[in-house]
Amino acid sequence: MTQPSIPHVDIESLEHFDQVLDAGATTMAGWRVQSVDLTGRTTELLGLSPMGSLFLGCALEDKADRWIRDGGGLVFPAIPELPFDSYRGTLYAAEDLYAGIEHGYDATPDARIYAWSRQHDERGDTSRTLAAALHDHAIADALHELPESGSWVGVMGGHGIARTDPTYRAAVLLGRKLARDGRTVVTGGGPGAMEAANLGSSLAPYDDAAVDAALAALAAAPSFRPSITDWALAGLAVRRAYPGDGGVSIPTWFYGHEPPNVFATSIAKYFSNALREDVLLSRARGGILYLPGAAGTVQEIFQAVTPNYYGDAATQVPLILVGVQHWTVTLPVWPLLQSLAASRAMASSIYLVDTIDEATALVS
Repeated sequence: MTQPSIPHVDIESLEHFDQVLDAGATTMAGWRVQSVDLTGRTTELLGLSPMGSLFLGCALEDKADRWIRDGGGLVFPAIPELPFDSYRGTLYAAEDLYAGIEHGYDATPDARIYAWSRQHDERGDTSRTLAAALHDHAIADALHELPESGSWVGVMGGHGIARTDPTYRAAVLLGRKLARDGRTVVTGGGPGAMEAANLGSSLAPYDDAAVDAALAALAAAPSFRPSITDWALAGLAVRRAYPGDGGVSIPTWFYGHEPPNVFATSIAKYFSNALREDVLLSRARGGILYLPGAAGTVQEIFQAVTPNYYGDAATQVPLILVGVQHWTVTLPVWPLLQSLAASRAMASSIYLVDTIDEATALVS
């Protein structure tokens, strides 16, 4: 006999907890409560049946903790002495990662988390790997809660493109065009082409004069080298001057030398680069555009090619390489893609173009 399913409820804030109570809840069955301070709600918790509940990293008074555990609920305590919340219920915003940037990048949570990952990246350090895995699971869960990704278009490319480079401006216009067409721009979250695409998405409501003004302001810190602090502060100033939806970025602390750009509205930052890459490419179901890049971009191309190669016509995702000279001569990826695609459904899903306009036309 099939057991009836228990409704699943994610509670990620004290406000949501109170709303569920006000709606007349009598049981916590199916509840998953993430990183909520419930020390002021012991009386309310004791009035609910805890069977089938799950509490992840929540602050609980001892009486409430015992009530939940003894009544059939599960309590996973917070892991102490971490510079991050392993159970966070939401994606990051730029303000989360760059808090304290006025005192220098090294003072920010982003820098401190990267330093922690380097210090604890030791074989057999179970506490480190568990904390990182729990964090990445929470980020994946929060990312899953965003709207469906059929309209998501990935923009990949090199992190070394300066804000003053014509290619950077072209990527800004690309991101703006995609957002104006109703697409969600998703990038790897780093500087260069990735930052430009997220910036372009945030500038979708603005005219060309605003684009020129934003780029002129960013030119004061054209690269994150030598100063991530100056680079980030310039970006945050532009973000405040031209607020908008910058789309999604999925960066990683694995590449600690690449600070996350500030223009994405939702930032899903992972410890695991392999998991991050898989999530990034699988979410961009509307197509993926590859601007000129190096090893990281090439890896992303072939990671996305694999499911197309083995897939049928219904599962193909458009893969669009931008820059004929770059992808045929500088890094001759295109000839190999053509050889792989011969006589397969994949042949209809790979493209090589030379301009941003040609690329956007293929996903619009």
